Amino acid sequence: QVQLVESGGGLVQAGGSLRLSCRASARTLDYYVIGWLRQAPGKERETVAAVTWSGPSTYVSDSVKGRFTISKDNAQNTVYLQMYSLKPEATAVYYCAAKARGSTDYSTWGQGTQVTVSS
Repeated sequence: QVQLVESGGGLVQAGGSLRLSCRASARTLDYYVIGWLRQAPGKERETVAAVTWSGPSTYVSDSVKGRFTISKDNAQNTVYLQMYSLKPEATAVYYCAAKARGSTDYSTWGQGTQVTVSS
């Protein structure tokens, strides 16, 4: 079982940067994919980025590619979402989530962290 705790959200002006952190607790994360998803009011939930814990595989949505990066620190059991050149449309609640490798759906969710980008 995985537990996830996000941090790092806040208010930032357009063009600014933020780094979100997701600290994972589990006996082992080797069989998991850790993702960042966001939910904006009135919009569908979107998978922004994801990383396979035990390998180099990463995914970044085309909508943020070139501005967002995902990385992990195995020693700290932490996944980061670095966001640059933020736009107002990035305003959303960002969730860290985990799923077993090969699974379609994320099964474990963090509490979410609000990111607000002002114009």
